[in-house]
Amino acid sequence: MKKFIILIPVYNDWQSVFKLLNKIDLQVIKWDAKVSILIVNDASTDQRPEAQLNFKKIESVRVMNMKKNQGHARCYASGLKFLSEKEDFDYLIPMDGDGEDRPEELDLLFKKSIENPSKTVTANRVKRSEGSFFKLMYLGHKFLTFVFTGKFIKFGNYSCLPRTDVDKLIKEPHIWSSFSGSITKVISERTSVPSIRGQRYFGPSKMNFFNLLLHSIAIISVFKKSVIFRSLLFLIFYLFFISNNFSFITFFPAFVIIIFLFFVIKISLRANIKQLNNYSENIDSINSLSSSNHGQ
Repeated sequence: MKKFIILIPVYNDWQSVFKLLNKIDLQVIKWDAKVSILIVNDASTDQRPEAQLNFKKIESVRVMNMKKNQGHARCYASGLKFLSEKEDFDYLIPMDGDGEDRPEELDLLFKKSIENPSKTVTANRVKRSEGSFFKLMYLGHKFLTFVFTGKFIKFGNYSCLPRTDVDKLIKEPHIWSSFSGSITKVISERTSVPSIRGQRYFGPSKMNFFNLLLHSIAIISVFKKSVIFRSLLFLIFYLFFISNNFSFITFFPAFVIIIFLFFVIKISLRANIKQLNNYSENIDSINSLSSSNHGQ
């Protein structure tokens, strides 16, 4: 029987996570597979509440508590590294804990993985739940990524990875800063399922214009060499084009590209294989949460 581990990062949003766990249990109950959960607690400042767990299918839930807050991307990377080194599993499903990665789509990922056992399955966004302005910004994010990298990336963290691909990803330094960018770079054998971005269970979305911009640059920085080449090519042709009509206004687009390149190079420095390999230094403890009814 195949073993699936679902990896969930959390920072303070325990109410959403416990609701998600119950929904996951309902979705996986018919799977011919073993299912367990690893929650990466990103040094939450809110105390984890006591909760009565009553799972029918989930075999275990563990919480890996981190000493210092490091952000979702590094929580995913730390979780991948830990599971690759310490656990025996067949598939890994990274999943946000706030409800925006809909548990109703777990069955799609499971079935597609069984049909394509050696391929990573990504949950490609076909519809989003945010307002029109954010949807427009998100289209801009995808366009920007495509222009500078030549890659059309329609997925985020939500995916199903076979063990062999997990082992590949933990050797990629950029997994420390961008999950979807690293998958695109490292894993060529992929398939996908359609995915609708869900709404947060509690509270407003944490994604705003600034965070989306940083997210875009983090993905783009994975392909730094391609970005530098494309940008320099543009600058050469553009500066030649405006050479007879040079002014601050005509130079401004080139200035924007130069500033953008600066930020891409700066954020690319976050890709740190040494920190990834030393992930365990930031682990404070690992706790097990038990289910009252499992196995009955």
